[in-house]
Amino acid sequence: MSPTARPLDRKGLVSFILLAYGLAWLVVSPLWVSGLGLRHPLVGLLLPLMMFTPSVATLVVTRFISPLPDGIRKATGLRLGRGRRWGWYWLFAWVGVMGLVLATPFVGTLFGCYQLDLTTFSGFRAVIEAAGAGPALQQTPIQAIVLGQLALLPLAPAINALFAFGEEWGWRGYLLPRLLPLGQWPALLLSGVIWGLWHAPVILLGYNYPNHMTTGWLLMTGMCVVWGVLFGWTRLATGSVWPAVIAHGALNGAAGIVVLLGQANAPYDPALVGVTGITGWILPLLLIGALAAAKRLPVPDAPDADLFPPEATHALDLPLG
Repeated sequence: MSPTARPLDRKGLVSFILLAYGLAWLVVSPLWVSGLGLRHPLVGLLLPLMMFTPSVATLVVTRFISPLPDGIRKATGLRLGRGRRWGWYWLFAWVGVMGLVLATPFVGTLFGCYQLDLTTFSGFRAVIEAAGAGPALQQTPIQAIVLGQLALLPLAPAINALFAFGEEWGWRGYLLPRLLPLGQWPALLLSGVIWGLWHAPVILLGYNYPNHMTTGWLLMTGMCVVWGVLFGWTRLATGSVWPAVIAHGALNGAAGIVVLLGQANAPYDPALVGVTGITGWILPLLLIGALAAAKRLPVPDAPDADLFPPEATHALDLPLG
C-alpha cells in the first residue's frame, strides 16, 4: 500500500451521482408524467423501487466504470464488521437509533410543536377511521392496537433492511468511503447533502413535507445530513455498511411514532416534528456533539484506514459546528 493519500476518484464519484440521480428520476417519472403525483396508483411500488437506485449505481460504477482496486466486498463494506467492539455499533444502530426516533414526539411537545395523547390515542384513532377501518375499533380497544404496533417496532430494522440496503450500499457503502480523501467531516457532511438532494423527485411532489412544496428539499437535505453523520459513523467505525443498513431500517420503521401518539384535531408540521422535523434533529445533533467531544468523531483507527491512509482521512477534518 502506498503511503501517500489516494486522490478522489472523480470519474467514479461523478458517474455514481449521475446514475443514482438519473435512475431515481426515471423510476418515479410516471408520477410526474401522469400529473397525478403521489396520488398515482403505482406510487406504492415506485417509491420502494427508487430506494434501489443507489445500489444499482454502485454496481454499475464498480463493475464497468471505475472498478475498486481493493475489491467490492471490502471497499463497499459488505463484511459484517471489523475493529474492537464492532458489535456495539450494531446494537446502537438497532436500539439507539430507534430510541432517538421514538423520542421525537416528546421533544416536539417540549417545544410546543406537537400534542401528545397517551391515553385515548385520538390521533391514531382518527387515522384508522379515515382509512375505513373504524369498525375494527368496536372489537379491539385502540390501546391494544397501539401496544401491538409498539411491540412490532423491535422487528422494524430487520423488516426494512432490504429496502434500506438499496440506499445504504450506495450512500455509506460506496459514496462515503470515496469521499474520505477530503477528510472525515467533509465526507460525512457532503455524503449527507448528496443523499438528501437525491430525494428531490418525490419531495417536490409533497412527499414528507406536503406543506412545504418549494422548500421541502432543503429540509430533507438537513435531515439527511444529521442522520447521515450517525449512519456514517457506524460505517467508518466498523468498516461495514450493515450497521448503517440496520440504522436506516430502524429510522424508517419507527418514523410513524408521530402518527401513533398524536392528538386528534391538533395537526403537526412534519417540518418541525418527527425524524423529518427540526425538533427531531436535536437529540441526534447532541449525540454527534458528544461523539466529537469524546473524540469518537472523526473515527480514530478506522478499520478501513488501509483503504485511505491517515493523511487522507484526517487532512481536512473540520470541527463540528
